Amino acid sequence: MSGYRSPEAWIEAAWQELDGPDTGRRDGCLEVVSDMLETGRLSQDGAERAVERLVAVALSDESHTLRESALHAICTAATPYELPYRVVEPLAAGVDGFEPLLLEYVLAVLGSTDDRAVLPVLERFLRHPHPDVRREAADAVNELRRLRESPGEGTA
Repeated sequence: MSGYRSPEAWIEAAWQELDGPDTGRRDGCLEVVSDMLETGRLSQDGAERAVERLVAVALSDESHTLRESALHAICTAATPYELPYRVVEPLAAGVDGFEPLLLEYVLAVLGSTDDRAVLPVLERFLRHPHPDVRREAADAVNELRRLRESPGEGTA
């Protein structure tokens, strides 16, 4: 039977499979979550819950591939949803534990919150030895500074 499944149902099935014993399919589970977030059809609360779970995967001891998939899904969610800093703040706390490729995702996610509280974290990476990390940090900092100059936008 192939009836309609809500985005929430797809995500819940993906989480169950992610927690299951078949580790070979775990990356595919995160792709499903990313695809559902990309549709923008989840409620804001549902998206935030999914992102919180993805943050936990990104900060876990899982494989590089799985952590990258989680961070990619969070970046995907930042387009249709406004992600509050409180949802992704654990990434800021663990930012020093990411290698450069994953760090680029983390900086992009933090910058997408439009919350100036993240500026000190981002500014630390403006002199990072890896040029792509510096570039991502600069893009995020510039976006947040632009928001600061626009009345009524961003948060305190």
